[in-house]
Amino acid sequence: MGAAGSSALGSLGLPAPRLPAPSRLSWLGAAALGLAAVALGTVAWRRARSRRRRRLQQVGTVAQLWIYPVKSCKGVPVSAAECTALGLRCGHLRDRFWLVINEKGNMVTARQEPRLVLISLTCEGDALTLGAAYTKDLQLPLKTPATNAVYKCRVHGLEIEGRDCGEAAAQWITSFLKTQPYRLVYFEPHLQPRNSHQILDVFRPTDQIVYSDTSPYLILSEASLADLNSRLEKKVKMTNFRPNIVISGCGVYAEDSWDELLIGDVIMKRIMACSRCTVTMVDPDTGVTSRKEPLETLKRSYYPAVAGPAEALG
Repeated sequence: MGAAGSSALGSLGLPAPRLPAPSRLSWLGAAALGLAAVALGTVAWRRARSRRRRRLQQVGTVAQLWIYPVKSCKGVPVSAAECTALGLRCGHLRDRFWLVINEKGNMVTARQEPRLVLISLTCEGDALTLGAAYTKDLQLPLKTPATNAVYKCRVHGLEIEGRDCGEAAAQWITSFLKTQPYRLVYFEPHLQPRNSHQILDVFRPTDQIVYSDTSPYLILSEASLADLNSRLEKKVKMTNFRPNIVISGCGVYAEDSWDELLIGDVIMKRIMACSRCTVTMVDPDTGVTSRKEPLETLKRSYYPAVAGPAEALG
């Protein structure tokens, strides 16, 4: 069973306003309450209310599933995944369970280092692999040694711990980015996650997240992205917006009306609208930041809040 989050360009903590169709692009964030699986091709149903009983209305199909192991780095497309309270899981890959930090323990995202989007983390057997084009891959043990330090990190002002992944990982990332010293940390199950309710009171006191900004899931429809691209000179990709679950077969901005969603055995409840930041302006293929798009078009057609500092999931 699960609970959901938001559409991506509404004001934080509030349902997205009902604007004319051409003037908004929307996402739905989510948080799972239990363990269940989702897979490509799964039908998505919306729970609608009638006077006498609640009924299900089919709204679309799961077209893509994405896990972003390292915050702000490349995503991994998967055909099926487990929905947990802390985000998608597929084998040993967990969504945003790894984080790049600076020497002060502060999170580092593509806002500060756009080339982070070029780094991948994959898992095979008992090894993790850090990779990037024109850079030698680095293999690390899947199980981070217990002797490695546990750092106090900060993600949007809230403290959270992370186990250091070692000198080799730190040197690899520092060498690739070539700006300042960085380290890679991993969230272990026994560490204390962050509390979503401390960020926004629309979440329940029991809702938790790891290194995601506010919600462990983000949902985007193909129709909404297509509408945005119809107004852009240079098209943007789904990966500009870093969704976990992509829905096909629904209407443009239909996400705004999905207060409760059933995908397979997973129930999701819409929590909040998710504002976007400059991470959406980073080309996921080159790591180069655009000077204005797609935020300029979104801001012009929606409202200024989309250009604010809030980052969806990073």
